[in-house]
Amino acid sequence: EMCIRDRINGERKNRIENIINDNLNPTYLDVIDDSKSHQGHHQAPESGESHYNVTIISNSFSGMNRLEKERMVYKLLKEEFNNGLHALSLKLSDK
Repeated sequence: EMCIRDRINGERKNRIENIINDNLNPTYLDVIDDSKSHQGHHQAPESGESHYNVTIISNSFSGMNRLEKERMVYKLLKEEFNNGLHALSLKLSDK
């Protein structure tokens, strides 16, 4: 039971990393699952994998304002949001 749960945990993190690497070709990427600190909060699923802190440095963001950068990332991860991802805390820059 524990093993299966452990195997499943981390899969969303891997998908997020793959999507960002494939689309934004970042020079720096850090994805931290912060779901534990949100457990018991309104709408936070018990399974975790719902809240992430994501730091991305990518030339793809060049010339964009904060809102445009965030919108770009949310769009890339749309499927994950449709599928249980609840919130991202984003730190985005082009250098």
